[in-house]
Amino acid sequence: MAAEAEAARAAGAKIIAAEGEQLASRALADAADVIAMSPCAIQLRYLQTLNSISSEKNNTIIFPFPTELIAKFIQSAAA
Repeated sequence: MAAEAEAARAAGAKIIAAEGEQLASRALADAADVIAMSPCAIQLRYLQTLNSISSEKNNTIIFPFPTELIAKFIQSAAA
């Protein structure tokens, strides 16, 4: 009986995890749509990421990379 309850809890946990993954994937798809509609959105996200990395007290070295170069790679991959 205890093993059956444990199996039911594990199955419930898997369902909850799968639903969370589904919600996360939908949120990522929505974010990708927003970024695709606004050329400045990716630049702002990039700067936000650099800001969050630099605010941490660690030994991370940041090399800013021009997003114009990234855009060329994306365009060539899409073609």
